[in-house]
Amino acid sequence: MNQQIGTGKYEQMLTKCKNLKPIPTAVAHPCEASALSGAIEAADLGLIVPILIGPRDKIEVTAKAAAIDISGYEIVDAPHSHASAAKAVELLRETKAELLMKGSLHTDELLAAVVSREGGLRTGRRISHVFVMDVPTYHKVLFITDGAINIAPTLEEKADICQNAIDLVIALGLKRPKVAILAAVETVTSKMPATIDAAALCKMAERGQITGAVLDGPLAFDNAISKQAADTKGIHSGVAGDPDILLAPDLEAGNILAKQLSFLANADSAGLVLGARVPIILTSRADSVRARIASCGVAMLAAHAIRNAHG
Repeated sequence: MNQQIGTGKYEQMLTKCKNLKPIPTAVAHPCEASALSGAIEAADLGLIVPILIGPRDKIEVTAKAAAIDISGYEIVDAPHSHASAAKAVELLRETKAELLMKGSLHTDELLAAVVSREGGLRTGRRISHVFVMDVPTYHKVLFITDGAINIAPTLEEKADICQNAIDLVIALGLKRPKVAILAAVETVTSKMPATIDAAALCKMAERGQITGAVLDGPLAFDNAISKQAADTKGIHSGVAGDPDILLAPDLEAGNILAKQLSFLANADSAGLVLGARVPIILTSRADSVRARIASCGVAMLAAHAIRNAHG
């Protein structure tokens, strides 16, 4: 990457993008300036080749009003947001694109097309969301899951959520990421089902049902993030103080945690949806340019990992 987006943890992670080819990306309904500019900025940095899908006249008017040059990019005409989502998924199924990017339509509208039983992008995995966070007070990029899609995941769904995040972090170049499975306490008790799930997930990892990472839990947030807090409580853990991934007990906990870090610790927050046939770039109008670029860069690296896996 270059000077346009600063010199922080995201930038260190995204240096891996330098020598890779940009990925064809279906951008669903980019009919607002922020959505359109995010795609074009990522294209200018060599991360993606956007295919703009939506009402042609609306996209062109948006571009003109915001002084965004889209003359070099393909536009696929679709009458409305619902049709844009369906058309974007169709292009991905036809392998004309390898990434999906949310434009200015609702997330649930886009995901409805993704999970459609006929013509969607389902796999055997549960679909889940990962926040990719640059927290100024933490020493590396932090991945938080799932704070956006799975409201109250079952144990089996948590295993998929965990594996999705692990696979992403490995695609970004980490050999054996560390996963802290969060709860309110570090002891296992039937009064708190999240602690039992955490213990079961650790045993699943021992039995090869979750692979590629070091898991520990249940861990309260302080014990997960601070080695000193873990030592004080007599917790001997290879994860405490150094997790790459925080697995939340439910959507509310994950969402509150990610937004706390954004608004109280000035963290930047990128986001991806995993578990479908392709990574899905979810950006919000509230995201900084840097976070939007990071979302695209992380998705690009994940798409290249998928390419390599398929030979």
